[in-house]
Amino acid sequence: MAHLRSRRRLALAVPVVLSLTASLGFLPGAASAAPLTASAATRADGPNLAYVVNTRTDHRTIASVKKAIAAAGGSVVIAYEQIGVIVVHSADPDFGPRIRAVRGVQSAGATRTAPLAAAGTTDEGAAQVLSAAEAAKVSRSAAAGQEPLEADQWDLRAIGADKAARTDPGSRKVTVAVIDVGVDDTHPDIAPNFSASQSANCVGGKPDTTYGAWRPVDADHYHGTHVAGEIAAARNGVGVAGVAPGVKVSGITVAEPDSTQLFYPESVVCAFVFAADHGVEITNNSYYVDPWLYNCLDDPDQRAIVDAVNRAQLYAQRKGTLNVAAAGNSNDDLDADALADASSPDDSTPVPRTVDPHTCFDVPTQLPGVVTVSSTGVTGAKSYFSSYGKGVIDVAAPGGDRFQIPDTPSKDGRILSTLPNNQYGFLQGTSMATPHVAGVAALLKSKYPWAGPATLQKLLKAEADNPGCPTGPYDGNGDGVVDATCVGNKHLNGFYGAGIVNALRAVR
Repeated sequence: MAHLRSRRRLALAVPVVLSLTASLGFLPGAASAAPLTASAATRADGPNLAYVVNTRTDHRTIASVKKAIAAAGGSVVIAYEQIGVIVVHSADPDFGPRIRAVRGVQSAGATRTAPLAAAGTTDEGAAQVLSAAEAAKVSRSAAAGQEPLEADQWDLRAIGADKAARTDPGSRKVTVAVIDVGVDDTHPDIAPNFSASQSANCVGGKPDTTYGAWRPVDADHYHGTHVAGEIAAARNGVGVAGVAPGVKVSGITVAEPDSTQLFYPESVVCAFVFAADHGVEITNNSYYVDPWLYNCLDDPDQRAIVDAVNRAQLYAQRKGTLNVAAAGNSNDDLDADALADASSPDDSTPVPRTVDPHTCFDVPTQLPGVVTVSSTGVTGAKSYFSSYGKGVIDVAAPGGDRFQIPDTPSKDGRILSTLPNNQYGFLQGTSMATPHVAGVAALLKSKYPWAGPATLQKLLKAEADNPGCPTGPYDGNGDGVVDATCVGNKHLNGFYGAGIVNALRAVR
């Protein structure tokens, strides 16, 4: 599960957004029409790869490009005509260069470096399942009015979510979609608030709304269920509570069903469009798009990935959806001049490289308008693993830290939430911080139903509590080595952005 949010992201500062916008498929079409030979359609001597082909959105251009795709040896899986993104499969090794030369194609590229197989999260370490005996011990510590396992949920108290629930648990008119490895909607803490009509399986780029298609394929695909519980586990006398226990939650599966659990671009494009078209108010994105940790615009394949996913998430924003994403678990300064990327591509053989995070983008985290979240522990300090960066992080939230020990029954500094098969367990990561922000955003949307994505982001920042940079050196894991340097002030800094979100202040 290496792709569930060990990532990062760029600031929403105007120069960054402008440079991203100007660099992508908003430029004129790539080429004049190079002739395609008839033999192109019959060549199939390479690996069968998936591609995104990005075009103008008028019907004539899309129809022309579809014909060119077939002539170049490709087959259309689905066309998202509203954003000009076409998902294609091709075994022709020359398909990418050929289709990029077609009139009307603005960018195009392979979305993977390994062949399609028959049919990336940001948690830090494996889940620790709470045993029945441990759960019984925690339940004995529950106070009046608490859920049975709430005594271990230090994170709710840290942002006032326990008190907020007494004032306003959130509206059932608000839905948060968990774009992830799948959500177990049969879990007793998730079932009361689950929206099946806003759920789907988008693996491969085409939505499958067959009932139950959104569920994880096995218990190892637990990440999305944990995230969903953090957002909206019901206050129903069972297990744990979510930050916004009165809102709805849906599941949109984008991870490959095998052990790699990779999040390919075409699946994520599908998820954003599906969420937008089905009235989802907020999406939670605790992952990065595979196979590239950073997508550099000087590479045609990576450029096409940025273009396609950006079109999809901007479409969602235009339809009223706020997208929230994790900053990553690399403890990287995301405003640095250069960063090492030794993991890309992660679906074949990685080739170590040095990238500039201002021009090579973590997707969807660094895309314009996306809320970027860093992680904190029980003391309010930045989690030892959390990436950071002034002008990059928008807000922070509890994501756990095993070195920051709470005074709770289990003495576990990670985040307790739901797991498949009616279980509960602890995880830590910016993956866990992001759903806290999504939950607070859902509370804000419940209170201010007229608020669009930009307004919700402003409200998130306005209600946040900013502890400011540490007064001394930051040594997150206690080994005596300075691990990170915080830059900024109590209004805006690299560790917390505008501050740690506050659920109680949001509902008041």
